[in-house]
Amino acid sequence: MPTPVPQAPASSDVVEIERALNRISYLNSRVRHHDRLMAMAGLRLDRAAVALLRQMADSDPLRPGELAARLGVEASHVTRQAQQLQKAGYVSRAPDPDDRRAQRIELTPAGRDAIDRIRATSSRGMQMALAEWTPAELRRLATLFHGMVDDFLAHATEDEESEGRPGVAGPSGGVGEVRDGVAGGGGVTWSE
Repeated sequence: MPTPVPQAPASSDVVEIERALNRISYLNSRVRHHDRLMAMAGLRLDRAAVALLRQMADSDPLRPGELAARLGVEASHVTRQAQQLQKAGYVSRAPDPDDRRAQRIELTPAGRDAIDRIRATSSRGMQMALAEWTPAELRRLATLFHGMVDDFLAHATEDEESEGRPGVAGPSGGVGEVRDGVAGGGGVTWSE
């Protein structure tokens, strides 16, 4: 049974946070935004490929099922995407040391370079957008965002456990439901 929704209306601060997150989500999900980010990074990757590469960059080599759980998608989606990325030279497969019948997917040097370029491009755009913020404000924002994500993941874990379903491993080792690669390393990206 999911956690019951509180009876009292949300505070105005919570409503404003939810609105801001919706604006960020909308900006980040626009195709035009992704296309611009890829052009600036000099890459031709779709959003699913970027989400997969980002998740892989933040972890050790993983089985397709583990990647799927972290991204909140079906394993068949990860398998198909990994095959395309392997053909393009961004990932490789290696035998799983724990089970030789299974394989783990890992970034190649080209895959690592692609993620580095995406992150550098995204960071430059974010740096420009937040140029007027002080270092202390930026640190505080980062701390608050990480805390909020950790709380979201913990809450999702409680919901999953109360429903008798296993949670999904989050990007920082937490457990929760991850959609569209956003919490699974997809992250919020910005461009100039």
